[in-house]
Amino acid sequence: MSKEITYLFDPNIGKYYYGHRHPMKPHRLTLTNSLVMNYGLYKKMKMYVPAPATSKDMCRFHSYDYIDFLQRVTPNNSSQFQQYFQQYNVMEDCPIFDGLFEFCSKYTGGSLRAASMINNNQCDIAINWSGGLHHARKFEASGFCYVNDINVAILELLKYHPRVLYIDIDIHHGDGVQEAFYLTDRVMSVSFHKYGNTFFPGTGDMFEIGADFGKYYSVNVPLKEGITDTDYFYIFKLVIEDVMQFYRPTAIVLQCGADSLGGDRLGCFNLSIKGHGECVKFVKDLGIPTIVLGGGGYTVRNVARCWTYETSLIVDEALNTELPDNEYFEYYSPDFCLHPDLFNPKLENHNTRQYLDQIRQSIHENLKNIAHAPSVQMQSVPSDFFETEVVSQDEAYPDVTQDNVTVSSEKVVAENEFYDSPNDNDKTN
Repeated sequence: MSKEITYLFDPNIGKYYYGHRHPMKPHRLTLTNSLVMNYGLYKKMKMYVPAPATSKDMCRFHSYDYIDFLQRVTPNNSSQFQQYFQQYNVMEDCPIFDGLFEFCSKYTGGSLRAASMINNNQCDIAINWSGGLHHARKFEASGFCYVNDINVAILELLKYHPRVLYIDIDIHHGDGVQEAFYLTDRVMSVSFHKYGNTFFPGTGDMFEIGADFGKYYSVNVPLKEGITDTDYFYIFKLVIEDVMQFYRPTAIVLQCGADSLGGDRLGCFNLSIKGHGECVKFVKDLGIPTIVLGGGGYTVRNVARCWTYETSLIVDEALNTELPDNEYFEYYSPDFCLHPDLFNPKLENHNTRQYLDQIRQSIHENLKNIAHAPSVQMQSVPSDFFETEVVSQDEAYPDVTQDNVTVSSEKVVAENEFYDSPNDNDKTN
């Protein structure tokens, strides 16, 4: 049976700029969407421009004072808010930039709309590549993330779904999501990440298993540098099969951070785009309503390739390995292909099969302690994100309807924006 796929994308989401030499580049989202459109994948999905999330939406998870700060602070008035910078952790990793709150509203709005559409049975899979910012915490920014759209979306899902499974394949631990649901059995958090040697964020040990009602509902797979496709999928498949057997979620949120690819600017794994995509395909084939989100990924050309390929897996469309002509074609030099060789032979794989089996066995024993498919008592359901029946935004956004998609030929690049040269630097004036 064919699945109903929704693709959520704001055409202006890629214009925001964290600053000179900052590794986070929202422009990667523009590149991703360009490939999705030029490959013709939009023909297999329903396309929507989501409404931005409001401050009230964000305060479902975050504190009012923190969101109020994000809404008011700008580069021009930042000196007036200097006393709050340390409190809210808006330092070098999380700078104040033009349009910061607007950026957060757009990516969070996409994830919230995805959750609402899943709740209303409007689609089987909802894709929001701009979401997945998993480090943000209730009272502060962290790791390039300001608003935790994942937590906002999960809280929306919990209105209708008794058990939500969160899966994170970013190279960094999904600490902001784990922390938010550490005390509940309504959400199981499963994170596959690099751990050790002070690697950010420093959490995600195998023995972080949850507490109180959430004991054994936090699952961590701490990996070492250099892991390859074969070993990564080996442990991924075993752990997720165990989780599905014991937890039986009714909805899944999958964070697809692309910094776990080989050659990432901030990563140290050795995954190929196909290897990364194999995990997405495995989750898709589980047949559970799923929200698919982006996340990390700092070699821009490979992020766009990866998320485009994974979009094709979700819609069951085989792609030509030669990239289609598009307005950002030069970014993919010198090979101009969908699946470049990302393997680094100098990066040793420190994940032995014995080590992986020990992790799996420990997780399996922990999962045996949970109540199979914990249930929820009957209770009143809070109002939906859309209080009336969710309707298509075709009239408001005629350029993104399924049958009438236009691909802009205008190149959207922020002034002094990053470009993907061999040196991986910003432009200089």
